[in-house]
Amino acid sequence: MSRLPLIIVLLFGFGIQSFADSPVDKSSELEEVSTEFELCDGPAWDGGGTLYVPDVKGQSLFKYFSRKGNLVPHLKDAGRFSASFYNNGQLNISDNGNARIVVLNGNELVEIAKLDESEKPVKRPNDLVVDHSGGIYVTLTRQDQVVYISPNGKQSVAVDGIKTPNGIILSPDEKTLYVSAYVPKQVWAYDLTSPGKSANGRQFAKMDDGPDKGADGMTIDRAGNVYCAGPKSIWIWSPSGKLLDELVTPTRPINCAFGDQDMRSLYITCFGGLYKQRMTISGKSPNPSAKKDSTSATGIRPSTEIPRSITAELDVVYAQYGDRKVHMDIFSPRKNQNTRPAIVVVHGGGWLNGDKTKFRALAVELAKRGYVTAAIEYRLAGEALFPAGIHDCNAAVRYLRAHAEQYGIDPTKIGSVGGSAGGHLVGLMATGWSNGKLQGTGGWADRSSKLQAAIVMAGPMEMTTGSVAERSRKNPKQSNSNKWLGKTIDEDPQLYALADAHLQISKTSSPILFMVGEHDKPDRNQPSRDKLEEHGVWTGLNVYAEGKHGCWNQRPWIHNMVEDMDEFFTKQFSQ
Repeated sequence: MSRLPLIIVLLFGFGIQSFADSPVDKSSELEEVSTEFELCDGPAWDGGGTLYVPDVKGQSLFKYFSRKGNLVPHLKDAGRFSASFYNNGQLNISDNGNARIVVLNGNELVEIAKLDESEKPVKRPNDLVVDHSGGIYVTLTRQDQVVYISPNGKQSVAVDGIKTPNGIILSPDEKTLYVSAYVPKQVWAYDLTSPGKSANGRQFAKMDDGPDKGADGMTIDRAGNVYCAGPKSIWIWSPSGKLLDELVTPTRPINCAFGDQDMRSLYITCFGGLYKQRMTISGKSPNPSAKKDSTSATGIRPSTEIPRSITAELDVVYAQYGDRKVHMDIFSPRKNQNTRPAIVVVHGGGWLNGDKTKFRALAVELAKRGYVTAAIEYRLAGEALFPAGIHDCNAAVRYLRAHAEQYGIDPTKIGSVGGSAGGHLVGLMATGWSNGKLQGTGGWADRSSKLQAAIVMAGPMEMTTGSVAERSRKNPKQSNSNKWLGKTIDEDPQLYALADAHLQISKTSSPILFMVGEHDKPDRNQPSRDKLEEHGVWTGLNVYAEGKHGCWNQRPWIHNMVEDMDEFFTKQFSQ
């Protein structure tokens, strides 16, 4: 991977420096990944370690392994692919040359929809996006239409009369469909009243960078910011249509997609090749597949399959700050019951990375045991500094209480479980629930955020003392807490005290069970356990043999840990 020539980097920096709200990481340069394409088009990240890149002129499909920086051809002479999109565990491809949509199955292409070739001009798919259910929205540029292909293969017109539709993307909550109009250089937004049914079409944004045509491929980040390739740059707008940035590229951009393990790299296909730009906000992760257990480098990943006994409502908006919507995935047992306890599941990632889908297996396993579970996203450090993340966590609890009847929840029985940085947030929820500075304005202010029980899995309780404070002082540039709080502990000790779950322990704190692997510092939170006991608050410690950090997301540990969680929550909710 090489750097762009210095003159291009300088122009790139000059072109973006005036945008205060830009999600572009200004500390990173635009990088050239590869120019080994005849003409690369719509890329797609698989949620693991691979970026798929179609070469529309070369009629090939490439795989780029980001960790190794290795680009290899996967399929040659396969067809004229104009775009790809990865969701629900499979790569969906727009086979423009053969007027069809295919999915990749190993080295084979499986046709899932054939467009009508009898009409003139022939209906050829351009770009595509896939929703939670597996339905596909496809742009037909010559027909001025967007077609929806349902999971059972039925085709219908979702949008009609948009001039030269090209790029296409869904909002994170899948309530809005964005479509770029190539010739007029516009982006249109449509409300989705149901899958494949649109209403209230309106111009969302317009490019004003000269006479050249070219509103092309699109993507979106987790905050709902919309990205669209134009004649000279990637244009970025907020969900309300405010222009946030123009990311200038060395040659004309064609399409873009988020990728890498933290989903904070924007991959851009251009006439000159594939490029990469680091961002401060991550992209929206693909919806996981319903796969069974799988083997990884660190162990056995548990299944993310959602059984028929569980209903799933994905990307439910539970809090909102201006035009930023924050989402949760809710899993509920289908079996009839008057009310059920609820568990908020908080992912880890050092306060900087992570996504609600990473703890899906845990959320589903708890739902199997009769809980309504809510796996939440929260604003990470690159998007918003502390206390934004804890504001979101507390808003999630308030949302569940406010919607208890809708989801069949007993509002007096709400708990939470989190791992690593998510464990810290759960600890802070349990001890700082009465601190108004930790509540925020996300909504449902008339409801309490108090937890009836909490589980902290290998997360720090202390911020002003212990390892977090030590790293803040001794290794300030590498300290995650410094990045999350925006300051070192010595620059703002009061801010660190606000984030310190240990300091806020009182007799009104929620019962806390600590869970940790044998090889993951079981004595980490002994001071907090001592202090909880001093205040008469129930606490306990479960240590799991041979477990390492993150064992809650691996077999065999997840089974034993969920059994212990169920026992703990059942006991505490019966008090």
